[in-house]
Amino acid sequence: MSTQQAQQHWAQINEASFVGGMRLLFWVYRIAGRWPFRIALYPVLGWYLLSKPAARRASMTYLQRLCTFDPAVGRINRIRPGLRGVFQHFASFAENILDKMLLWGGLFKTAEVVSFGREQMLENIQAQRGGLLICAHLGNLELCRVLSRQRQALRITVLVHTKHAQAFNRLLAKLDPDSQLNLMQVSEMTPATAMILAEKVGRGEFVAIAGDRIPVSAAPRVARASFLGKTAAFPVGPYVLASLLQCPVYLLFSMTKNGHSECHFELFRETIRLPRKERDLILNELAAAYAARLEHFCLRAPLQWFNFYDFWQLSGYKDASR
Repeated sequence: MSTQQAQQHWAQINEASFVGGMRLLFWVYRIAGRWPFRIALYPVLGWYLLSKPAARRASMTYLQRLCTFDPAVGRINRIRPGLRGVFQHFASFAENILDKMLLWGGLFKTAEVVSFGREQMLENIQAQRGGLLICAHLGNLELCRVLSRQRQALRITVLVHTKHAQAFNRLLAKLDPDSQLNLMQVSEMTPATAMILAEKVGRGEFVAIAGDRIPVSAAPRVARASFLGKTAAFPVGPYVLASLLQCPVYLLFSMTKNGHSECHFELFRETIRLPRKERDLILNELAAAYAARLEHFCLRAPLQWFNFYDFWQLSGYKDASR
């Protein structure tokens, strides 16, 4: 499976499977609440479960690895790595999309969101020192974007490859045109792009980039790291960008626990340097450290990691050392 094919699986979830149905279900929620929304959601999920075998297999593989790696997680969260578990996973994804729509529609209770680890970031902001946020497709990162706009001390620009999610982005834009303001479309990192980002960081702003999604390009360079007990490919772009920006690097994870939304900020490195002789070793170490933290949060919120393609597929990528 090529990287482009893997990205297409994610695209199909947003474009073909959920956007049209979620628009209708959003209004079901507005009229009747979340439980009627969930009841109306079942037929949509049933259709998706039957009609999208690639995403179904990817979800099942993830849940199998999760429950094999830590069987207690499966027992505690009542997850079985079969069709029932996949249905739960898809349902969690649909709830996540609903929450994004509620956020940009002004219907989400952001005052109840709990943030962890923002103190050191705020100290840097007060000193007009920005940084890099390495995030994941875990939970609801739209929450962090909305909070950053409401609490203007934290200004975030998110680097995205949005071509695969154009229908969903248009839907969010209808709810709030400002939902598109702090997104930057980046297919590849050019010197001009790096200069723009360096200016933002120099003004005390933050740049967010995904650490668990291989870029959409032919044979991208990756680092290999253990994740849930098996080697997976992770992008090196976030760490190369951090070395160019020479700024503090944080990890950002979002999740919902016991009905409450959480945003977790962790200082990852004060700065990252990649000397030529040690570059490959350092990139592998950084990817492994990130994978360990992603693993930690996946175990805490196992149904809230949304990479619906074969994440452990290693062919078609170039090691960072090549």
